[in-house]
Formats: sequence, C-alpha cells, structure tokens
Amino acid sequence: MVPMALAQALAEAGRRMDSRGWVPGSAGNLSARIDDGRIAITRSGVHKGRLDTADIIAVDYDGQALVDGQKPSAETLLHCQLYRLFPPVGAVLHGHSVAATVLSMRGAISFANYEILKAFGYATHDVTVALPVYDNDQDIARLAAEIEPRLKAEPPIGYVIAGHGVYAWGTSVEHAYWRLEALEFLLQCELDRSKLK
Repeated sequence: MVPMALAQALAEAGRRMDSRGWVPGSAGNLSARIDDGRIAITRSGVHKGRLDTADIIAVDYDGQALVDGQKPSAETLLHCQLYRLFPPVGAVLHGHSVAATVLSMRGAISFANYEILKAFGYATHDVTVALPVYDNDQDIARLAAEIEPRLKAEPPIGYVIAGHGVYAWGTSVEHAYWRLEALEFLLQCELDRSKLK
C-alpha cells in the first residue's frame, strides 16, 4: 500500500537522522504524502536508524491505519495536519536532538543573521526568523488543535515541541531532510552560543 520508493526514502532518512544523533531510542517519526487521502508514516515503537520498508505504513488524513493491526506513530495527527494545511508539503520529519530539546525548554527561539536561513527561501541572511515553541501535551489531538490557528496565521520554517523535539517539512523526503539539517545546524549554533555567555 505504501509505494516502495517512498518507504525506501523514509527508511534512508531515518538512518541519516540516527547517524546524527537526532532520533535516540525509538524517538521521532517520519512521513511522506502518498496522495490527497493517504500518507506513509513510521509505525510506532521502531528505531529510526534500523527502519525497514515494512516499518512504513499507510494512514488516512485522520491518522487511522489502513491495514488492521498496524499502529502508526503516536504523533501521526501532527503530520496529517501539515499535509492538510499545506498542499505543497510532501514529507515531514520529526527528531529529538539535544539542541532542539534543551533550547525549547528555555522558551522562545529565533535566528538572526545566519547565512543558512537562505535554505528556507530568504533572499538574505539579514533577517530574524522565529522558530515557534509549543508546550508539550500527551493528548496529540488537543496539541494539534492548539497549534493549528498559529500555523495557519503565519506558516513557520518548522516548529519545536518544548522538551521534545523539532518538526521540519519540505516538498519531498530529501527536501525535508535538507530543511531539518538546516534547522538542526541553527539550533546547535544557538546552543553553542549560549555556552559562551
């Protein structure tokens, strides 16, 4: 039910994220749009560095598995929300890096004067860009409802759930990975700068 090329791309992204220390244990989740009614997403409880294509399952936009007995990631609704709100989104990657986790527990995050901000479509480094930080909530439906108005009001370059991790997206799995990598670079820079003070 999941196109093999998508499953392979997500499994490869998981291995790359694991090699960078962004998805410890079974943390994180990865997805890609199949069509206007289905997405491919990692099943619950699997290590992202050891993903097999069988670990990528199909769900509908309500987050329900399309094959009985399969259990998608607990945060599937946050992925579904991005596909529903933003038609160009083709993939969503979520990791739990140290930098994202630590900085999000300190409050608001913003990036100013970094050249790599051009990875998000800015024409110049001479900008200040906010990365929204949302309070964590184990009720994912409630969290999604809290986030949605803010996502629609001003689509961000990504976002972080406090004490949890970062969400990044793009037009394809590879594009989402590039954007995640850029966000993680920015977060690491900010974390390292905080140690200099």
